[in-house]
Amino acid sequence: MDKEVEALPTAQAPQSVEAIDIMRIMEAIPHRYPFLLIDRMVDIVRGQSAVGIKNVSVNEPHFQGHFPARPVMPGVLIIEAMAQTAATLVVLTLGEAFEGKLVYFMTIDGAKFRRPVGPGDQLRISVEKERSRANVWKFKGIARVDGVSVAEATFSAMIMG
Repeated sequence: MDKEVEALPTAQAPQSVEAIDIMRIMEAIPHRYPFLLIDRMVDIVRGQSAVGIKNVSVNEPHFQGHFPARPVMPGVLIIEAMAQTAATLVVLTLGEAFEGKLVYFMTIDGAKFRRPVGPGDQLRISVEKERSRANVWKFKGIARVDGVSVAEATFSAMIMG
């Protein structure tokens, strides 16, 4: 039987965390350079939402071939940065027992890419939980540069115990 699972007791107000740094992110999720795509998280409300920050640098390996004359961050990496922001939020919500666990994409829906992202840009990736059931979580993500939407998607993922 599918039951809606609440990460926090309903009588308890969601717990906010102002920010976490890269070291805390690396405790939460197993990703490492060159595939760790968020540098910091801010505006975290456990069980609900968070903002991931990605400082885009020309030194990143994908820019060597995408594209040398006009470096553009691949859209799939922007979606992956959304997923890493969401995965970190899930671990912060569920607690220490879930740190370092693998999280696998299940769906990516309605992905839209509105403008190129390149070196010098700062991605602010907002994720908001739409629902969670057992170990499956669904999020809406929007990536912005200077307040302007550059990409968005709805995605779900499963955290492996």
